[in-house]
Amino acid sequence: MVKTSFLWTALATTLVALTQTVLADDQVISLTEKTFKDEVLGEPLMLVEFFAPWCGHCKALAPEYEEAATQLKESNIKLAKVDCTEHQDLCQEYDVRGYPTLKVFREGAPTDYKGARKASGIVSYMKKQAAPAVSELNADNFDQFKDSDRVVVIAYATDEKSKTKFKELAEKLRDDFLFGIITDEKLAKQHGVKQMPAVTLYKQFDEGKNEHVGELDRDKLEEFIKANSVPLLDEIDATNFPYYAETGLPLSYLFVESDEDLASLRPAVEALAKEYKGKINFVHINAVKYASHASTLGLKDKFPAFAIQHVETGAKFPLDQSLKVTKDNLAKFLKDYSAGKIEPTLKSEDIPSDNNGPVKVVVGKQYTDIVLDKSKDVFLEVYAPWCGHCKRLAPTWTELGELVQEQGDGSLVIAKLDGTENDLPEAAGFSVQGFPTLKFIKAGTNEVIDYTGDRSMESLISFIKENSSKKLHIKPKQDGEKKEEQEDAGHDEL
Repeated sequence: MVKTSFLWTALATTLVALTQTVLADDQVISLTEKTFKDEVLGEPLMLVEFFAPWCGHCKALAPEYEEAATQLKESNIKLAKVDCTEHQDLCQEYDVRGYPTLKVFREGAPTDYKGARKASGIVSYMKKQAAPAVSELNADNFDQFKDSDRVVVIAYATDEKSKTKFKELAEKLRDDFLFGIITDEKLAKQHGVKQMPAVTLYKQFDEGKNEHVGELDRDKLEEFIKANSVPLLDEIDATNFPYYAETGLPLSYLFVESDEDLASLRPAVEALAKEYKGKINFVHINAVKYASHASTLGLKDKFPAFAIQHVETGAKFPLDQSLKVTKDNLAKFLKDYSAGKIEPTLKSEDIPSDNNGPVKVVVGKQYTDIVLDKSKDVFLEVYAPWCGHCKRLAPTWTELGELVQEQGDGSLVIAKLDGTENDLPEAAGFSVQGFPTLKFIKAGTNEVIDYTGDRSMESLISFIKENSSKKLHIKPKQDGEKKEEQEDAGHDEL
């Protein structure tokens, strides 16, 4: 299933911020470096938020997080938080690169939280984490399980082959859906299942359920779940955005300013949504409230408007705004998009006129030429100007560029890209989930290697030696050299 990208995480938290409320903070456990080990590492399951008090997204999340902690208390699932301004070493130990960062700890082992940041989404996600991959169902627990979440997938099967395939799929998608199985043929008939194996997807929207009959092929069953686990056309907000992201399908937005606009366009858009069901998801969104997201998708302040987005990579395909949003224009646009005839719109700064410094500046429109040049390795930093971690890394990154320029053989480029002003092309092969993001792109293959070490010069140099095509050995400056440079910089020549 699709990974959580920085793009949709940022949108979801923005949506939350617009609807936040204030609650007393007494169900969330406050952790310190001294208490973390005792409180977390022995728990079978716990969700931990790493935050900063000044962070706007953290403030927006706080009441939702508290509400979720209150609801999950009866399920004995604990929620906790760590103030990273007071416990920096602890946050660095768990690779916290932005705020808020949420991690699920299972017997002390952390994994990234991939759910929504609304109370209902947090509760749903953590209950899935607590449940087995597949729950055995009977007449006594069926109704409660069927209604326990927005989407529930239940298999009716008796043969071992079907049960094994269903369990394998459930293990893969357990973060996203609840899975149950019924092996009682009599109970299956009571539920209207005439042929086994079969799968029924129960949902709290649209027609209420969808049925898949026949062999439980994993790929076909996954497609069936993706196609039917989201509404045909729904308004998007913080509560449901992650559901769309989880499907891995392109997401089309209809931006409207009024209920009247929506009412006039809904029949046409719903007809197209049915035609492309399982291939493209459709939503409508308030163009006034979320004008900034319209801008992100390449749309100007002119509505109604329409655009398609690849949620994981951020690639965007806006309908030409010189055209009216009509069924015929949308139909042609969707047909051309599906045929691969429409290129994504790429946000980019202007190409720098002078780009010969020790750190090469990369912009969206020149990403392929610089970063995907197979004749060279590229060590790339994607940063945000407002990011505190990025500001602290900046002098080290510049010094690294200088060392590579002085000692290297031209086979390695140290580069940086402003992730707030430039889009990554889909060919980049990765998405940005936080700032700074450091990626090493190898010469010859364009293989992308994540940098996961600390941000010291020693670690960066060691990483280059290990991963560069020519195994470059870069020597760091000694303290004496740095002091001499500082002294030289402080005196003017006569």
